[in-house]
Amino acid sequence: MIRFVSFLLAITFFVSYTPMQSKNTGSIPCSTKEYNQFDFWLREWNVFDTKNNLIGTNKIVKMPNACTLQENWKSKTSPSKGTSYNYYDASDDSWNQLWIDNVGGILKLKGKYNIRKMILKSDLVKSKDGVYYNQITWFDNSDGTVTQLWELLNENHTVFNELFRGTYKKIIK
Repeated sequence: MIRFVSFLLAITFFVSYTPMQSKNTGSIPCSTKEYNQFDFWLREWNVFDTKNNLIGTNKIVKMPNACTLQENWKSKTSPSKGTSYNYYDASDDSWNQLWIDNVGGILKLKGKYNIRKMILKSDLVKSKDGVYYNQITWFDNSDGTVTQLWELLNENHTVFNELFRGTYKKIIK
């Protein structure tokens, strides 16, 4: 009897466990338009500041074994390097990013795609420097470039500081 109950529990768990389910049951995993909304960021880039100085390179790839985009940042002006994992979560219709860099920095963002731009925001951060949200927006520009804008917002969601503005230009090989 104990074996039978254990068997039933195992079957129930197996049947009910459906990670990262697509909204369209039966479709190829990660193939709906939502999973491809951030594809405009895919490729190898040179990244320039607002004065058109090369400040880094970034390689964005689609992970072949996951419904994930992986970012690989390398600064040209400092020893800064980092990686982010970006994924669409069908359970709440959101895009998510987890950024980790080579000095232990971690940033978690969540948001949505909206007409040629991806807007992701952190939870409220409470630190010795104050209380704020991180918000990063990627603009899919009509000339094939991407602009990344990182802003800090106060508790009322009003921008009070711009931390980064970079223009991504395709590396032509």
